[in-house]
Amino acid sequence: MLRISYFAWVRERMGIAEEAVALPDAVASVADLIAWLAARDEAGARAFAEPQRICAAVDGHMAGPEAAVPRSGEVALFPPVTGG
Repeated sequence: MLRISYFAWVRERMGIAEEAVALPDAVASVADLIAWLAARDEAGARAFAEPQRICAAVDGHMAGPEAAVPRSGEVALFPPVTGG
C-alpha cells in the first residue's frame, strides 16, 4: 500500500490528511498519480484541477511529475511553498 499525505489547501480540498491506497498498474509516475486521484472522485477533481500547481515528495525527496511512484512507501502532495 502507498501512503499519500496531503498538505495545506490540497488537504482541505481532499477532506483528509492522508490515506493508504493500492495503486492501479497504470499509475507509474507522480503525474499518473495526480491524474488518477483527480479522476477518482469529486474531492480529487477539486484538489487536482490544476496539476501544474502541485508539488510532490516521494519517500521524503522532492520529485517532479515524471518521478516514479513506488507501490509502497509515501508520497506527499502539496502546493508550492514560499519563504519570506
